[in-house]
Amino acid sequence: MTDQMLRAPAEVKYAEELDWLESIDDGPKPFSWRLSPRMVRLFVLGSEPSDGLDREVAQKWFGDRSFVERSIVTLASDRGLLLLGDPGTGKSWLAELLSAAISRNSTLVVQGTAGTTEDHIKYSWNVSMVIAKGQSREAMIPSPIMTAMETGAIGRFEELTRSTSDVQDALISILSEKYVSIPELDDDNTVFAQPGFSIIATANSRDKGVNDLSSALKRRFNFVRIPVVTSKRSESEIVRFRTTELLRRHDIELDVPPTLLDVLLQSFTDLRAAAASATSDDEKLESALSTAEQIGVLEDAILHSHFFGDRTLRAQTLAGSLVGSLARRSPEDLSILNKFWHGVVEPRSRKDGGEWAGFLEGGKQAIDTLS
Repeated sequence: MTDQMLRAPAEVKYAEELDWLESIDDGPKPFSWRLSPRMVRLFVLGSEPSDGLDREVAQKWFGDRSFVERSIVTLASDRGLLLLGDPGTGKSWLAELLSAAISRNSTLVVQGTAGTTEDHIKYSWNVSMVIAKGQSREAMIPSPIMTAMETGAIGRFEELTRSTSDVQDALISILSEKYVSIPELDDDNTVFAQPGFSIIATANSRDKGVNDLSSALKRRFNFVRIPVVTSKRSESEIVRFRTTELLRRHDIELDVPPTLLDVLLQSFTDLRAAAASATSDDEKLESALSTAEQIGVLEDAILHSHFFGDRTLRAQTLAGSLVGSLARRSPEDLSILNKFWHGVVEPRSRKDGGEWAGFLEGGKQAIDTLS
């Protein structure tokens, strides 16, 4: 089944593992949860020898255990969960994994944009049915959030701060009252949330000022701030995990040399240090330099090597992908990268040699081509 999907949701991708965890789970489960809080944590963070399981459960989200535990405890309460952090910190992936483990459905999602309306979080109408038979529950089209309410599942709201204040205000009543009124109907005109319903929202900390959350809405959420991954070991694990998925999805047999991965990790570390020491936004790349962007650079290099190269990942290709992915503004970003290549990459190449030499030349060529 997963072979027929470009990207299978977590509950489909890990269906067999979730079935097994549910079969051995004897812990207390809140409301209509499919797994107990301990098993939810184990599904997200992976198993350890001390868990005494008959099989290994792979780690799927890489971050501090306390963030996952607080998220799970929040969802077991009557408050919503707001995952806040920079782009690429894994907020959406954590929300998907939690929804899959708790409800076995992570697809009840509303995407927050300037065009999101109140209908997207409540309900709309099938116009042809309304014209033919009038307004009724059968003619109503429930939103993903309303469906989550009716089934006692987890609803997700992505990029909450990108939606307008009207939409945010509508969410307040859902989180506080736990029901939605349908004034167009005379009978059966209230949808009540079933036990187990909750909302996981995500917000980009860089969107501050776009549509700030009201104090009333903030009170309905527990905040869990997801920091940028700064540990090289954790970041390496994340990149390897995602790269393995990419290779499997595309059925590509291509090795990622550990030395090249080290070059990529070190380059992002150096770029972040340069951004931190910059005195103005003009001296910073537009990129957030997140782990997700690092994965994107590696994915681009792998696919380029597979389709247009000799199916061997080389430092020159990796450098070209990095420059191409991060040079979003011209000439500002290109100038910053050129300075970085001559001031940081070139000295590393002279000192360490190895893959850095090819990385240096590949980056220079890419910058010259784009300039």
